[in-house]
Amino acid sequence: MAGLSGPTMTMWEQAVTIAMVVVGTMATRFVIFFIFSGGRPTPEYIKYLGRMLPAAAFGLLVVYCFRNESLFSGDHALPELAAAACTAGLHLWRRNMLLSMAGGTIFYMALIRFVA
Repeated sequence: MAGLSGPTMTMWEQAVTIAMVVVGTMATRFVIFFIFSGGRPTPEYIKYLGRMLPAAAFGLLVVYCFRNESLFSGDHALPELAAAACTAGLHLWRRNMLLSMAGGTIFYMALIRFVA
């Protein structure tokens, strides 16, 4: 990375950092199975979060994607709006969040690469 200066990590520090990130990620993924194991019913609040968080995360992504767009300058956010429409259309058609996000992203990348 040209132009960056400052302290660098040794190979040992990099390995320890990567290992800690892996352990932290795996712990957050697996701890839930230990907390809610044993045949006990899942609390209603956790079920509620499981239903609501995917939509909330998707809404957060929409806000994040449009936060710096202006309708009064440049391309007027047309590629972004077209990609959002594509994403919404795919989701309404197939009801598959992965397909919707991937399809909208690919469509947006194609628009900014070949059209804009």
